[in-house]
Amino acid sequence: MKYTHILFDADETLFHFDAYLGLKTLFAEYDVEFSHTDFNEYQKVNAPLWLLYQEGKIDAHTLQVTRFTAWGDKLSISPETLNIGFLNSMAQICTPLPGAESLLKALNPNTSMSIITNGFSALQQKRLNKTGFSHFFDQVVISELVGVAKPDPQVFEHTFDLLGNPNKNQVLMVGDTPKSDILGANRFGIDSCWLQHEGQVCPEDIKPTYQVNSLNALQTLLLS
Repeated sequence: MKYTHILFDADETLFHFDAYLGLKTLFAEYDVEFSHTDFNEYQKVNAPLWLLYQEGKIDAHTLQVTRFTAWGDKLSISPETLNIGFLNSMAQICTPLPGAESLLKALNPNTSMSIITNGFSALQQKRLNKTGFSHFFDQVVISELVGVAKPDPQVFEHTFDLLGNPNKNQVLMVGDTPKSDILGANRFGIDSCWLQHEGQVCPEDIKPTYQVNSLNALQTLLLS
C-alpha cells in the first residue's frame, strides 16, 4: 500500500454523529421533549459557531457554551452543564459507521492510524472505549487541546511531530468535511480522501485526491 500513515477525522467519518438524538437524550433528563423545530433553532446558532471555530475566530470553550446559552437561560442551568451532558449523551449513543471496524482491522497490521478531530476531548476517549477502537490509533489529536482547528496546518504539523515526521507522500487524510478535512490536507501538502455522504457536494475550489461514498469503498481503494 502507498500509505504508511492514515489520518482519520472522527465524526461522520468513523462514527455516527446524530446530534438530534444526542440532544433528545440530553433534554429528556430535564423532562423536555426536544423537537425537530427545537433542533433547527439550535442549528441556527450551532452551525455558524462551528464555522467561526474552524476559521480560528473563536475558541472551543466559546463554541460549547454559546450554543447552549439560550437553553441554559430557559432551564436555569449553566450552559457548561448542558454541554457536558450533551457530550456524555453523544458518547452513550455512539455507533461506528458501516465498514469502520472492518477497515481498521484490515489496515491495522501494517499501517499507522491516527485521528485528528475538531470534536471535543470530553467525548473522544469515551467513544473510543465504548466502540473498542482505542487500540487501533497511535495518536488522537483533538483541536480543542492543540488550540487550533482543522483546516489550520498547525494541527497537522502537531500530529506529524507526534508521529516522528513521516514522509508527506506516504500520509493520507480521510474525512467527510471538505472545508476542514480536505482543505486542511491540501494546505499542509498531503493526499486526502473525501468520504462523501448522500447529498453532500464538495466546493469546486477544494480538490480531494480520492473520493469514496463508503468506508467499504475506501478499504477496496487502499488495499486492492
